[in-house]
Amino acid sequence: MALDIRGGLKNTKLSKNPYVVFEELISNSIDSYLIRKYYDQYAPDMRIDIEVDVSNAGMFKDTASMEVICKDNGCGLGDEQLKAFLTMDTSYKDDLSIPGIGKCKGAGRIQYFHYFSVIDIASVYTINNECFKRELSYVDSKKEITESDVITAPCDDGMIGTSIRLSHLKDQICTKITNSECLSESYSANVLSKSMLLSFLQRLIGLEEQLGDFEIEFKTIKDSEIVEVARLKRDDLPGVTSVDTVSVQEYDAESGTYLGTSELFKVSHYKLDSRKYGLPKNSIALCAKSSPVKDITSRYLRSRSEQNNAVNGFHHIVMIESEYLDLHVNEQRDDFDNIPEEFVHSKLFANEDISYSSIYEKIDPIIRQMVGPVNWKKEDVIKTIINNFGISEKMLQETSTRIVYGDTPQDVAERVLKKYQEKVLDETAEIMNLKEEIAKSEPDTDDFREKINNLSWKYTASLKNIDMANLSQVIVRRAAIIEVLSLACGQGLNIQAQIEGSRRKDERIIHSIFFPMRKDSNDVTDHDIWLLSEEYHYYDYIASDMPLSKLKWDDGSDIFSSEIDVEMQALLNKRSNDNGAKRPDIAIFNKEGSVIIVEFKAPGVNMDEHVGDLIEYSHLLAAKSNGRLKKFYGYLIGDRVNPLRLNGWTKFPLGNGWFQSNPLQDPTTGVKLGETYFEILHFEDVIERAKKRIGVYQNKLNLKLDIDELNLML
Repeated sequence: MALDIRGGLKNTKLSKNPYVVFEELISNSIDSYLIRKYYDQYAPDMRIDIEVDVSNAGMFKDTASMEVICKDNGCGLGDEQLKAFLTMDTSYKDDLSIPGIGKCKGAGRIQYFHYFSVIDIASVYTINNECFKRELSYVDSKKEITESDVITAPCDDGMIGTSIRLSHLKDQICTKITNSECLSESYSANVLSKSMLLSFLQRLIGLEEQLGDFEIEFKTIKDSEIVEVARLKRDDLPGVTSVDTVSVQEYDAESGTYLGTSELFKVSHYKLDSRKYGLPKNSIALCAKSSPVKDITSRYLRSRSEQNNAVNGFHHIVMIESEYLDLHVNEQRDDFDNIPEEFVHSKLFANEDISYSSIYEKIDPIIRQMVGPVNWKKEDVIKTIINNFGISEKMLQETSTRIVYGDTPQDVAERVLKKYQEKVLDETAEIMNLKEEIAKSEPDTDDFREKINNLSWKYTASLKNIDMANLSQVIVRRAAIIEVLSLACGQGLNIQAQIEGSRRKDERIIHSIFFPMRKDSNDVTDHDIWLLSEEYHYYDYIASDMPLSKLKWDDGSDIFSSEIDVEMQALLNKRSNDNGAKRPDIAIFNKEGSVIIVEFKAPGVNMDEHVGDLIEYSHLLAAKSNGRLKKFYGYLIGDRVNPLRLNGWTKFPLGNGWFQSNPLQDPTTGVKLGETYFEILHFEDVIERAKKRIGVYQNKLNLKLDIDELNLML
């Protein structure tokens, strides 16, 4: 018999769990005690002592070293136990059939060798009422441990049990797993007792009768003196708050068909008074052999504060157990093997019939009910998913999406959109299949006509689902943009705070909300020019504060002759200093011969002083486009105007805006160059128009969006 240490280290990866060694020591000690108790009903109550000695090492005592000693009163290292210890993939415990001892491969002890360079074991056991002592030592240079390395000798009656000393913590552990400067804190007696309570709570509660009035003692030692002691006793164990069992159906991984079988998952909830237990965090975990393996706390408690702090004076421990999880835990016991996130058509998971997604679908509602926030209200969740995610109540109904206690708005939105996506994919697959059937059918049959009609209906239904999901997201985004514009126009953005000695940039900020500055539609597709008019989205070319000579149609041809910028500069030089050297803010062109000119005026600037700008722009653009541009739409947008200076302008029936429509004529010859239509708008007019357009879509989607209460998501 031989334990191949080098092979074990190679084949069993280093666990990422910094407490894996302690968990393995205690787990093996519990198993050892259960074996002793099974054969000796008069055995004393279980006792485990853990000592952690953290000291300074090195020539200059500038590095930290740690030694761990674990003593138990289990059955000791008898012949069968020694054989199992020296066998890598042992089935020893599988064959014991002792309650409380689960199946395992015995790979966990390899973590001892990952973490420490020196291991010493001393054990006392009995055979036929005779007492024996066994000792073995291992140093890092040895390739394997064989039976010849074990010293066995008779001994006087002694304390039955095993002592394991782990020393010389490896450098890689200090760099990869722990912080050597904080070893004394990370592995203090108090921290260990609380961490082990989290790790072994379920198992200890389940074994109360077998373990008796057990005690697990933790000691912190410095300079050969005990500086801290903590204990975990039977009386410390809390009662379970609630237990739920769910059934997770099994499906064929390749076909997705239900196999008619299922796996049971038990969800145990412990609600612990923080004053009594003082746990460092809440813990929700998928478990194997009653011990946490995969922490999923962040799935239900999103923020660090929620995860680490007591909720209304209580910490929550939720443990999810199943034989299925026991069978899939990896050798490091820090994750599960071969459980896919979702079912996929893949040979990789061909033998797997349960996914994480199917597990979460069953346990999520239960766990959220257990740990959900006290101030949670369903009405608030619905309101938020409408305003922030564009999910209407109709969409909730059509996807049969339930909102359960503790659900976050994001959780609900993700489920709804996922279901729409699944519906669209299923409908698309049906459409493709139906098209293939039509291609094979006789065109002069009733069946052919029926399939054609069915295809048309399915296309329509699929588009409806796509539009419902996509359009709702567009509306929410646009509503958020309106809110940003409203804040900017009211100088309510943080970036608009006046900095002493600097000029305000309100106009630039407002400009950039509509369309990024010094960009054109070749550079940018994500803009918000719809704020002015929906149809402007479909114009051929948009330029924002760009040199006019560089503007081109999408076919590469120039919009203007090359001297346009010289002429524009000459025009700009005639302006006041306020608007000197400034091109039109946004110019939008259409090949049919129209152009939209947009000028933003900063808050406080009188727009009536700039109505002539629109005429001058129009004349110049008409002349330098070689007659290709004939329709000129112009907008002056700001917050101040003197109506007494607006001769020839007509006020809109609603709002505070004005408009003017006239032919564009050469001032010298009187030749008609085109037509103009100009508007003077207040910022609030633009905002109200945009809100009304959104309102049309809201009504069609039955989306009761409260724009005034939107959370800005930009």
